[in-house]
Amino acid sequence: MGRVVTVTPNPAIDISYHVAGITPGASHRVESPISRAGGKGLNVARVVHQLGYPALALATAGGTTGAELATDLRASGVPHRLVPVAAETRRSIALVDTVGGETSIFNELGKPLEPAEWQALAAAVVESLESGKRTGVIVASGSLPPGAPADFYPAIVRLAHDAGIPAVADTSGPAIIAAARAGADLLKPNHHELLEATGESDLEAAAKRLIGEGAKTVLVSAGAEGMFAFHHAAPGGYWSARLPEALSGNPTGAGDAAVAAAAVVLAAGNPDIRTMLRKATAWSAAAVLMPAAGEISPLYADLEQQLILNWKETP
Repeated sequence: MGRVVTVTPNPAIDISYHVAGITPGASHRVESPISRAGGKGLNVARVVHQLGYPALALATAGGTTGAELATDLRASGVPHRLVPVAAETRRSIALVDTVGGETSIFNELGKPLEPAEWQALAAAVVESLESGKRTGVIVASGSLPPGAPADFYPAIVRLAHDAGIPAVADTSGPAIIAAARAGADLLKPNHHELLEATGESDLEAAAKRLIGEGAKTVLVSAGAEGMFAFHHAAPGGYWSARLPEALSGNPTGAGDAAVAAAAVVLAAGNPDIRTMLRKATAWSAAAVLMPAAGEISPLYADLEQQLILNWKETP
């Protein structure tokens, strides 16, 4: 199969604290946090690499936190290329309440990049397509820093299609609408992001709007309700997958693990929507069992066997 190339324009140092109960306004004594290079695309590349599939992570890095990000990526063994930028790489803090079972996330916005830095990141994508190693799919993930080019994600989709490979976008807000209009092969919002981006109040209507805009497939994660798959060639309904019972743990990297699974399926040249949905749901659930984003539990294959798949016809 071709390698999975991920593009992360707004990476972060992910810091995860595990707290035995959180009381607002109180002081909490905690163990040293887990700190690692993160951001959606880097998390996707980590999972792909963990399971032995070829990956290449492209991202920006700047300042002291950027140096920390580079050091951690080298230690991880994940193949990567970092584009140096002047702006300090942001941080993201996750507070995992091990008693209440909830995770609170505090994401810094990130700082604007210079036009030449955006061009350098796009050039890195082009070079990944022109290298001797065959690329099977491009995954563009995460938020965009302030002042980002409005057509950044559509441009990534076009580059992938010009190279004859599928493009995946996992983002939110206007960027996901732009990626849909560019003809992204897969969009992977969660249900909150989907409804907010489209302005719809119904999940099915929102997903079908993205398909109407030009997206081929929309995978929607909905927490304990599982995952939903909408496909442009099946307008009469949609697939859903869920476990018999919800898992407790840290959901921070669950969506990224789902994207990793879908990307592996696409990179192998297998567009079957049910295969993609099963693997995405199982890998997502397996990520919840891990303490930090960017890795999944070895139980992912067992979880896939437990899934309940349903087809729902709609008018």
